[in-house]
Amino acid sequence: MIKITGDGGHARVIKSMIDNSKSSPEDWQFIAIGDNKARKMEAKKVEGKFATIAHQSAIGYEGMRVGEGSVVMAGVIIQAGAKIGKHCILNTGCSIDHDCVVGDFVHIAPNAVLCGNVSVGEGALVGANSTCLPGTKIHPWSTVRAGSVVK
Repeated sequence: MIKITGDGGHARVIKSMIDNSKSSPEDWQFIAIGDNKARKMEAKKVEGKFATIAHQSAIGYEGMRVGEGSVVMAGVIIQAGAKIGKHCILNTGCSIDHDCVVGDFVHIAPNAVLCGNVSVGEGALVGANSTCLPGTKIHPWSTVRAGSVVK
C-alpha cells in the first residue's frame, strides 16, 4: 500500500498511475506535491520508505538511476548514465539524455529536453518545452522559463 501525501492535480495523476490493491509487507509513502519547496518540507516530516513510481510507457536505459520518492510520468525517456535525485518530478514526455545529473526535489516539466551532460541543481524547475543544451548547468532553486533554450 502506498500512502499518498497531497490532494491536488499532481496527486490525482499519481493515484491514476499506481495500483494500491497490491500490498507489500511494509507501508510505502509518496509525496504528491507539485511545489518543489513544499515537497522538500513535507519529506522532512514523513517517516518510512518512499516509493519511486514510473509510468509503464516511460523508457530507461542501462546505467540510469532514479532516486526514491521520484515519479517518472508517461512518455519520459531517461538515457544511459543519467542520475535522477530523490523526490523529483519527471513530467510527461520529458527527455533526459546521457550523463545528466538531476538534483533532489527537481521538476522537469512536460516536453522539456535535457541534452547530454546537463546538471540541474536541487529544487530547480525546468519549464515546459524548454531545451537545455549539452553541458548546461542549472543553479539550485532556479527556474528555466517555459520554451527557453539555455546553454
